[in-house]
Amino acid sequence: MSVVSSVTLRVPATTANLGPGFDCIGAALTIYNQFNFTRLDEGALIINVKGAEAERVQTDESNLLYQAFVKLYQYIEQTPPPVKIEIELGVPLARGLGSSATAIIGGLVAANKLAGAPLSQAQVMELAIAMEGHPDNVVPALLGGCRLAATSQTGWEICDVPWHGDIVPVVAIPDFELSTSEARRVLPTEFSRADAIFNTAHLGLLLRGLETGKGEWLKAALQDKLHQPYRQALIPGYDAVNAAAIASGAYGMVISGAGPTLLALTNVKNSQAVEVAMGSAWKEKGIKAVVRSLSLDTHGAV
Repeated sequence: MSVVSSVTLRVPATTANLGPGFDCIGAALTIYNQFNFTRLDEGALIINVKGAEAERVQTDESNLLYQAFVKLYQYIEQTPPPVKIEIELGVPLARGLGSSATAIIGGLVAANKLAGAPLSQAQVMELAIAMEGHPDNVVPALLGGCRLAATSQTGWEICDVPWHGDIVPVVAIPDFELSTSEARRVLPTEFSRADAIFNTAHLGLLLRGLETGKGEWLKAALQDKLHQPYRQALIPGYDAVNAAAIASGAYGMVISGAGPTLLALTNVKNSQAVEVAMGSAWKEKGIKAVVRSLSLDTHGAV
């Protein structure tokens, strides 16, 4: 094993669920966090943070990035070395764009590299899913692309979901937060058979819609009955932003992850109009939002 003294990583933001794909599908997007880990000969943990929300990031051993770093060393039964960590934030915190997944993947991949790569990518992925609790954000953050995850008798099966080149994800990121735990609290513990069948059918249609870029399929496929109807009330202005996105040419709009970021899927021709419409709708409600047309990141953690 070749041991290195420093590693720099770029990890993409992710959007999870995509409507009916609750807790099983996610896609990597072209917004990034960057992390640099440098092994120290001795001394205490050093964490420096740059970026718009840098003051909100923990700089002690409770930092999630560092906890993931330590987790891998514990797994391989080694003592983690003292390190200096430099964080450059590009993914907004607590907005439904997988900021915690970037930290988990960043810490695990960096530790594996500094330890001489004792674990395979699949083993790193298993550790990440165990830390996050579900696969929909950490898997695309690690691997890139759009990914569907399902359990098997021996672990996880990860399926690459083809994404048509004309489909543009537009994210509207508001200036308020919504914690994942709060978003999960509003969900019922049981669902009807009809709702389960509805989501099964729409997830199947979503996979074909993403592959083909067929607009009519995507318009129907983005509907959901397992989580979005219960979470919409937690996001002020949801209905107005949704109506504006669709009126300006979006196939549909969903809650990105647990929210409050809203994600519209549209085509290249309409992406700018959808951007403007979503931002204007929230502005009329007195809410500031950053709205961006992005692309699918196909590289994952690099």
